[in-house]
Parts: sequence; structure tokens; C-alpha cells
Amino acid sequence: MDAIFTAENMLALLTLTAMEIVLGVDNVIFISILAGKLPVEQQARARQIGLALALITRILLLLSISWIAGLTEPLFELFGQEFSGRSLILLGGGLFLIGKATFEIHEKLEGEEGHASAKVAASFASVIVQIILLDVVFSLDSVITAVGMADALWVMITAVVVAIAVMLAIAGSLSDFVNRHPTVKMLALSFLLLIGFSLVAEGFELHIPKGYIYFAMGFSVLVEVLNLRLSGKSKKPVQLHQRYAPETPAKQ
Repeated sequence: MDAIFTAENMLALLTLTAMEIVLGVDNVIFISILAGKLPVEQQARARQIGLALALITRILLLLSISWIAGLTEPLFELFGQEFSGRSLILLGGGLFLIGKATFEIHEKLEGEEGHASAKVAASFASVIVQIILLDVVFSLDSVITAVGMADALWVMITAVVVAIAVMLAIAGSLSDFVNRHPTVKMLALSFLLLIGFSLVAEGFELHIPKGYIYFAMGFSVLVEVLNLRLSGKSKKPVQLHQRYAPETPAKQ
């Protein structure tokens, strides 16, 4: 036990847990926005399933560290650029994230109100599929970070479990806040564009320090918080278009 609960392991656990929570915020934002397309009664279930899948994916990846290490080995070369399994996953995930965020921005601003109200079941399944795809990308990035920061497997798994528990606790509140403020939702979608771009850059082996990305996101959030406090409740926010219009009782 003394060999397990060493000062080094405890410090690695605290540091890695904090890092996993920070890295998980973008995952929560994306899951919240995807779940926000569903009827209200299905949104919490979609968020819970999405985060549960993220937990399972990350634990399975941690248990397959040797396989993850192999993902960094070059598979082929194209125009002088080497591509590994990891780079292909990041490229695919980044392009998907950029395309999806752009589609969501268009749909919220220029889409037709309630145009998907008749496709609730199929859309719930499609939301879960999209969450699974992005969970793989975010989980891979998270696991690679964990492997680089800790040596003990139990430290990595514990940090991931604690981080997912925190994300489950804040997912509802974060989702409600984003849905109440259209400007915050647009800002969150722009963050997803930024994250998608960084994933594509990583796929081409162009390493952008995450500190720069999170500083830009944090500064934008600070400016938006000041905007919200200054505007207060005096201004009525813009109403974004919703895929699913709430059902109205038929007139007697």
C-alpha cells in the first residue's frame, strides 16, 4: 500500500484529474449541444449515455496502452507527410467536428423551425452515434495525455473516473446555461470549430500547445460573462431556430 499511495502517485493523480476535467469540458459542450437537438425529455438521457460511453471508451483505451503506443507508428507516407493511426483518427475527428459545428451554426441561424419534429426516434439514435464518434477522438487525446503524465494504471483510471463523475454532475447545469443564452451557444460552437482545427493540425503533426487554445477560449468566456452581466435582463436574447418544435395541444 505504501508503494501505491506514494507522494508521486498522489501528485500525479491530482494533476491528471484536473487536466482530464479541463480536457473534458469541450466533450461536455459538444454532447450538450448534440443532446440539445432532441426533445427536452430525452436530453438528460442522451447526455448520460454519452458520458457513460466516454468513460467506457477511455477505460478500454487505458487497458490497451500497448495498442495506443502502436497508433503513433507511421502507416504510410503521402506528399512527404507520414500518417499514423492516431493522425488519421485526429484528422477524421477534426474534420467531422468542423463540419458538424458549421452545420449546427447554420441550422440555428437559418434553419427551419421544427423541421425535424417528425423524426425524434431516428435523431436520438443519430445523436448517440455522433457522440460515440467524437468520444473516440476526445478519449484518444485524453488517454495519450494520461499516459504521458502518470506511470501507474490505477492513477490514470481513477483520474478518468473522477473527471467523468464531475462532468456528469455539471452537464445538466452547463447544458441549461448554454441553452438559455444563444450567444453562449454560438460561442461554444465556435470553440468546437477551434478544437476541430487543432485536431486537424495535430493530425498533420503540427503541435499547437493546448495552453494557447484554452487561453483563447477562457478569454472569450470572460468577455462573454462581462457582456451578460452588463446587459442583464434588459435585452431580450435572439431566439435560435430549434429542430424540434414543442408540441401544442390541439384546439377543441
